[in-house]
Amino acid sequence: MNLRPATPADYDRIITVVDDWWGREVHQILPRLFLDHFHRTSLVAEAADDLAGFLVGFMSPSLPDTAYIHFVGVDPRFRGAGLARRLYGTFFALARADGRTTVRALTSPQNTGSIAFHASMGFTATPAPSHDGPETGRVLFHRSLPTSR
Repeated sequence: MNLRPATPADYDRIITVVDDWWGREVHQILPRLFLDHFHRTSLVAEAADDLAGFLVGFMSPSLPDTAYIHFVGVDPRFRGAGLARRLYGTFFALARADGRTTVRALTSPQNTGSIAFHASMGFTATPAPSHDGPETGRVLFHRSLPTSR
């Protein structure tokens, strides 16, 4: 499995699979601008020439101590083998190298798999019932990064 920085051209590969990987429409929360502007802090995992997974994240321009993970996906054929953990670990290293001490992310309250995964990765979860507007609740994740490995 090869992990590499994303490129803007990876967007077309990613957007064609995300709905299938999730089993529902999620493509609308991953506009092209994320890979146009944050590809150097995003990651792609490949098995041979197949897209196996990806992580779209960035260093917050407004919060100098914070990195943010926006969207992560792993092909169902590669789930359970530690690929998501590897993507997160690589992003944590990028964040630490940039002087970041905190990583944040969020999910919907219904996404129990994501909530459990983030808890297993050391994130603290905080319910936010109206985070994205009335009746649009989210679960906010926060994880401190150690200053050294």
